[in-house]
Amino acid sequence: MVICDKLFGQAHHRSNKANAFRHALWNVLICHKTLKKTKNIEKSIVWAKKVTNLYEKVTNNEEIEKAMDVHNNNVGLDLFLSVFGENEEEIVVLLQKMMKKSEKVTNLEDFARHGHALVHLE
Repeated sequence: MVICDKLFGQAHHRSNKANAFRHALWNVLICHKTLKKTKNIEKSIVWAKKVTNLYEKVTNNEEIEKAMDVHNNNVGLDLFLSVFGENEEEIVVLLQKMMKKSEKVTNLEDFARHGHALVHLE
């Protein structure tokens, strides 16, 4: 949250590109932190996925907002696999580049077409 507040102010609390960035970063950082304890990439990913999916289940978001968040969480998990040795600043820069290419979605069927790209609603 601190990183996103610094970069985007309160804008990352809407369903926009900044929010997509935040969800992906959140997952990468959870994996990085848990990897120190688990010493196992797969276990770190499983833990991050459990925590973030549970969070999405208990929010009061609309279905499409939850789907967007889960999609971007998964983008973060996939990204972790390719950058797990990089530092936080490098990951932030990479996600900022990805954020610029974030694709707008308007319905639940859109998510399947965007694979590993960040997505947003606004």
